[in-house]
Amino acid sequence: MTTLAERNEPAVAEKAVGRPRVVVAGSTSYRVLQLVLLVAAVCALLLASQSAPFRVGQFTSVFIIAIAIAGLNIVSGYTGLLSIGHSAFFGLGAYTTGVLIVDRGYSPLTTIPMAVVLCFALGLLVGLPSLRIKGLYLALVTLAVAVAFPEVIRKTGDLTGGAAGMVVRANLLVPPKWTGLTRADTYLWIFWVSVVTLAVVMLLIRNLVKSRFGLAMVAVRDNEIAASANGINVAKVKILAFGLSGAITGLAGSLFTMYIGALSPESFSLMKSIEFITGLVLGGIATQFGPIVGATAVVFLPYYTGSVTDGPVSGVVFGAVLIAIVFLMPDGIVGRINSVLRRFVLVVPADHPKYREGEPRT
Repeated sequence: MTTLAERNEPAVAEKAVGRPRVVVAGSTSYRVLQLVLLVAAVCALLLASQSAPFRVGQFTSVFIIAIAIAGLNIVSGYTGLLSIGHSAFFGLGAYTTGVLIVDRGYSPLTTIPMAVVLCFALGLLVGLPSLRIKGLYLALVTLAVAVAFPEVIRKTGDLTGGAAGMVVRANLLVPPKWTGLTRADTYLWIFWVSVVTLAVVMLLIRNLVKSRFGLAMVAVRDNEIAASANGINVAKVKILAFGLSGAITGLAGSLFTMYIGALSPESFSLMKSIEFITGLVLGGIATQFGPIVGATAVVFLPYYTGSVTDGPVSGVVFGAVLIAIVFLMPDGIVGRINSVLRRFVLVVPADHPKYREGEPRT
């Protein structure tokens, strides 16, 4: 005859095995985990910077697109406003930097503030229709912006070069003297500039999402009527979200000019917006690291599927891979990774109710 303790022993053992390790935010274990991840990221970046110039260029492209997707994530991920017009912000930032370098003699880095300001203003204007319409109707408005932007570039040939495009000569994109890099090391300079910019953008967005304004964005996304009833200025949140989103995407466009050095209207067509949306969905909507993972997917997946097969078949393979990822990971790659990691390590806030009751902290 078994005792009560013996009957409960399997359940206790199963609970002990299946229970994840809890890490409280701000604790020593949490800081150690952050430090380990930071060291791993720095080592990976140093290793990537030692790759061949072509591979370094691919990584740079990933970082730039990740910044653009992070901007899209603000308005579509955290605020819930579908936008298909972010290629216009990306293009405006790119052409602002190109015009200031070629026609005004600015150094590349000094053009970034102007590009950010102009794209912020455009974002505010594009966000105005969101006060009256939403859903697919708002998507159509942003779609019109994306379609119109290349035509505007073609019609302003005196400023942008029109259909012929604009070329920023390599001697205008050389690294500053204080870096110790030469003209031949320009690709490394843009690589590290993109890395630092992406890190700053991710940190700012992380703090934004945790702020009162960030909570207001999420509230508007989840239930606009309830958010308004609780005193949130829905109109202000929507317009500012579009402005901030446009500014960050324009920042990515500015870096794109420094990286590619050649601009044309076709580079900022509707396909660029679709690329951003694809990266956002693949990486994970409203996730912190989703833009980085999504950008990696949209840069490297076409490259590797193209190396496996040639011609139209490569596009079919790429499409099949996208469908498989979306089907198997509906929450995105980062969402799936987070769900798996939570089985082993669970990070909880310091003010979690259970830990206020005196349960042990890790």
